[in-house]
Amino acid sequence: MWEAHLRPLQSVQNAAARLITGKRKFDHIASTMRDDLHWLPVKQRILFKLCSLVSKCLRRAAPSYLSDLCVPVSATTARSFLRSSSRGDLTIPRSRLRRYGSRSFAVCGPTAWNSTSGRSRLLFIILIIMLLRPSQNWTFCRAYGVNSPVTRS
Repeated sequence: MWEAHLRPLQSVQNAAARLITGKRKFDHIASTMRDDLHWLPVKQRILFKLCSLVSKCLRRAAPSYLSDLCVPVSATTARSFLRSSSRGDLTIPRSRLRRYGSRSFAVCGPTAWNSTSGRSRLLFIILIIMLLRPSQNWTFCRAYGVNSPVTRS
């Protein structure tokens, strides 16, 4: 259902990329957006932002009203012995509302986090740490073999 809502946003992003790069209306733009502009498609950008916000919540770097919604499975005593607790998955609460319940951060945040692999989760955490502490970027870059740190402008 939400795919239909993303199509107009993707069209706007494609038009902006064509305007910036000087491409014509019917030229392929996806590879240009990825390789030249370093832009993610709208759906992937939303998932990235959502997972980075969940990562901040798990590190308690987000506001408490959001951090309280991201509960690890291992924190629940009845579920602490499940395989999902050792993977670092989050508890997804049941939503009673059919239309809007799954769109809330309490549901879609943990769902997006649980759908990522362990390596992706590690990269999200490293990226958030690098963005929050610019003075320590060089230490992380040396540790993970990256040439230059990520800086905010």
